[in-house]
Amino acid sequence: MAVHARRAARVLPSKAGTRISTIVTEKLTRLLKAEKHELPALLWAFFYFFCLLCSYYILRPVRDEMGIQGGVDKLQWLFSATFAVMLLAVPFFGFLAARWPRHRLVPILYYFFAANLAVFFLAMQNGADKAILARMFFVWVSVFNLFVVSVFWSFMADIFSNDQARRLFGFVAAGGSAGAIAGPLITTLLVSHVGQSHLLLFSIGLLLLSTLAVSKLNRWAIIHRGGVATSEAKPLGGGIWAGIRLTLASPYLIGISAYLLLLTLLATFVYFEQLRLVAEHLQDSAARTKLFAQIDLAVNTLTLLVEIFLTNRLVGRFGVAILLMVLPLMNVFGFGALVVAPALAVLVTFQALRRVVEYALARPVREILFTVVSREEKYKAKNFIDTVVYRGGDAMSAWLMSALKGMGIGLTQVAALAIPFAIGAAIVGWLLGHKQEVLRRMDSASIPD
Repeated sequence: MAVHARRAARVLPSKAGTRISTIVTEKLTRLLKAEKHELPALLWAFFYFFCLLCSYYILRPVRDEMGIQGGVDKLQWLFSATFAVMLLAVPFFGFLAARWPRHRLVPILYYFFAANLAVFFLAMQNGADKAILARMFFVWVSVFNLFVVSVFWSFMADIFSNDQARRLFGFVAAGGSAGAIAGPLITTLLVSHVGQSHLLLFSIGLLLLSTLAVSKLNRWAIIHRGGVATSEAKPLGGGIWAGIRLTLASPYLIGISAYLLLLTLLATFVYFEQLRLVAEHLQDSAARTKLFAQIDLAVNTLTLLVEIFLTNRLVGRFGVAILLMVLPLMNVFGFGALVVAPALAVLVTFQALRRVVEYALARPVREILFTVVSREEKYKAKNFIDTVVYRGGDAMSAWLMSALKGMGIGLTQVAALAIPFAIGAAIVGWLLGHKQEVLRRMDSASIPD
């Protein structure tokens, strides 16, 4: 009897734990609109994006402060330098993507950026020229951000199908938003105690953690997608300039480039004005860094809530075309508000809401556009669009802003000029959404039952 009692005591907790695990799994799959076998991959993708954006958002307030240290009047040169670095980096990425499979390519890129951060840390510790280092760091972080996030979404579009992307990308994006909350929080709490340079060490650690998720996701894809995932894990082949060639050869990819270019133009207008006004109102470097971190924290908290509870449902309810129009239309209303009331409070509110809509809706939906293109386009063309086209838009709009300021044009006039660009982005978004639906149906029709 005693033996049976001891056996029962061991079995009961085991059964209770299994039942609790089953209940939690069922609730998660319902909440996240995921199949049971998709849940491990979804949680690893969440963790992956969390580490990546937490790493970046630790650095972002430092970058914005260094942009001020390097001179607000020289921002157009920093944006141009970023664009030039992107032009050099894209063929290098194409070279690597042509020769290495994704499970090696992605971690090696992150190791490379982690090593770069270690060099910046040593330079800061050894008293390098502050102005020069600030400008170099601003350019580097601007390149780093786009590259690591672009590669992340290429990887997601590669291992998840179009149907899975529509259901799951909202929650995947929420992982990034959670990281984007943790990053500014870490910076806000620690910058006054450890200084800017030691924040880089936290960023390095998170980058290295993200490589673990890459390994787990690649293994899941091979197990659950079988031969398809195995063939997709091979090197892409092709030339180093394939990203440019593929983009220019596809009206669909040109449309994505135009949509991104217009939105980048609008975002840069707001960013320039934000840095200028903050520089006017705050003189202390640590205070400015802390303010930027607090703004990021507020924006990303709201973004996370939208992504968890609304994004997937909105995609299912309204579709890609409608949601691609939301951010441009918000820009129409935001710039319209600045025309009527060109004040700092209005600008900060508009910028915060614009970023929430961009991260919670526009970005995940824009990534769905790439689920219906070839693998080479997912990595090479997408990387070209996300880096060179994006930073090209930054550089172009930076010089345009500089020219407008030189002509004595103020915030009100800039806001009025921005409205037609926002309307144009809404039209392009509508057309892209309908084209994606056509390609999705063609892709589904080509797959045998």
